[in-house]
Amino acid sequence: MKKVIVTICALLLLTTTAASQTRKRTTKKSTSSATAAAEAEAAAAMRVRTEGATKVAGQIKNLTTFLYLLGGVARSIEDLDAAAKTGQPSPTNEKNKAQLRQSFTDFRVGLDALEVYFRSTPALQPYYTVLVGSASGAANAESQAAAGKFDQGGRTLLGVVGRLADVLVVMH
Repeated sequence: MKKVIVTICALLLLTTTAASQTRKRTTKKSTSSATAAAEAEAAAAMRVRTEGATKVAGQIKNLTTFLYLLGGVARSIEDLDAAAKTGQPSPTNEKNKAQLRQSFTDFRVGLDALEVYFRSTPALQPYYTVLVGSASGAANAESQAAAGKFDQGGRTLLGVVGRLADVLVVMH
């Protein structure tokens, strides 16, 4: 009888020990490091996208301010040109025209740089397809300004502002 009781106790101990050793252990370190890496990558992509959107917004602000002021400046240049035809030339008018043409050139250069930035930054390449053509629009406006058609150049730049606004909408 003692032998049976000892055998039963031994069996109970073995099954209890075996059951406690079959418990599965999981480590969360590998999962959390993968999640942390994915979160860091997503945060970096978000920072790049925000930086790109900030650059687009800066161009929009500069262009709209310029276009607001262009109307009055273009009108005064036209008035001075009309006065020059009647015999009252203005030496400052040519200087004003040159400065205005330089502003158109500066916008084209800035938009060229923006397109290159979007094309060369992997996180911004999906938005490049919407942005492409902004610099060529600014180049058209620059040509119109070089021909003395400042008002038409301003209208062309309005189209560029619209394209830049479309980029911001897609990035949102």
